[in-house]
Amino acid sequence: VQLQASGGGLVQAGGSLRLSCAASGRTVTNYGMGWFRQAPGKERDFVVAISGSGRSTNYADSVKGRFTISRANAKNTVYLQMNSLKPEDTAVYYCAAAGYGSRWSDYNYWGQGTLVTVSS
Repeated sequence: VQLQASGGGLVQAGGSLRLSCAASGRTVTNYGMGWFRQAPGKERDFVVAISGSGRSTNYADSVKGRFTISRANAKNTVYLQMNSLKPEDTAVYYCAAAGYGSRWSDYNYWGQGTLVTVSS
């Protein structure tokens, strides 16, 4: 499975961005998917996970109420809608497949990151 994350960019605090993670190589319809992020000089942190069916989600406390994960299985794609962005959301965001935990080691496949920069 190859994962391609996109949608990052520069946004002002309070703004919104939508990240996409497109999978190729095989369908990820039955795979749990997740997003992680890594700020400069910090460890990679869990952001959110979604089950294969899309019926279950798990958000980090820091993004609850602001971020929403969704999936379009017909497009083999997972999205991360990020609203009310804060400067502390600045990080490289990574998507992951075939897992549902909050540790990056819970997943079998990783994509390259997309940079999100939130200016104050």
